Amino acid sequence: MAYAGIVLAGGAARRLSGVDKPALPVGGKPLLARALAALADADPVIVVGPERPGFGDVVWTRETSPGTGPVAALAAGLALVRTELVVVLAGDLAGVRKSTVDRLLAALGQAPGAVLVDASGERQWLLGVWRAEALRGALPETVENASLRRTLGGLEIVEVPEEPGESADIDTAEDLDRFS
Repeated sequence: MAYAGIVLAGGAARRLSGVDKPALPVGGKPLLARALAALADADPVIVVGPERPGFGDVVWTRETSPGTGPVAALAAGLALVRTELVVVLAGDLAGVRKSTVDRLLAALGQAPGAVLVDASGERQWLLGVWRAEALRGALPETVENASLRRTLGGLEIVEVPEEPGESADIDTAEDLDRFS
């Protein structure tokens, strides 16, 4: 099954004193490398954020106005997608694996999207597989600073329960300590 991958890797990491979060090493490799490994079968892989050296054959892009949120970043990445399906991942996922992506793809069926649901029942909007046209249709007229949950929440979603740790991300110094 052909699909593209989009990694949103341009956030400000305010809770981590503004460090380049996707470049943080977790378990000996940068967070961004974990997302890229999970997208090993995607073509192309598009990273929305500042270009970083050493990440191989990816397509780099930025939002029209960098720093205006995940919906703007999603729109920028989606503009480069030519496949019917696209996997969307956050750039700070410590627990994502290729098997996670494979399970999401298998669960999609005919629905517009399939997202991982964490142990507390929360949908992980930046850990899912989508029909590109459904995403394009859901984008608001103004994407800057738009709510991701509001943008995607109206779509029919297949919920895929996470396997332990798959949705783990790094938001704080305590998260980083837990995974390092």
